[in-house]
Amino acid sequence: MAFTERELEYLRSQPLGRIATVDGDGQPDNAAVAFRVEEDGTILVGGMRNTRTRKWRNVAAGADRVALIVDDLVSRKPWRPRGIRIYGTAETVHTEGQFGPGAYLRITPTVSWSWGIEPRAERDFRQHRTEHVGAID
Repeated sequence: MAFTERELEYLRSQPLGRIATVDGDGQPDNAAVAFRVEEDGTILVGGMRNTRTRKWRNVAAGADRVALIVDDLVSRKPWRPRGIRIYGTAETVHTEGQFGPGAYLRITPTVSWSWGIEPRAERDFRQHRTEHVGAID
């Protein structure tokens, strides 16, 4: 399975997400990032001087398991959060991305949870879980 059409629409409407990586000593790191969902369901994470960041170094050193969350608050009254949490594996790539040619992290999702995006979830806040199988070969 892959992201639903509503999840893709939501992801493509959001300018920022937060990525979590872990260094060799087990220290978690979280950073705000720009991202783009590719046609094959992978996600490109970019930024200025990407190769100098902790997230890049962590993934390049072999800690390829990552988490990405994209969320916002539709309203406070009534309380209506929505978002997507994505677990996956990342690799360092040099490709054409949202900022032109350069260094990016490519995330291949393995599982994701969304809330407040699908019509039923908008009413009762149940999470929608997706197992991502074969996002890329």
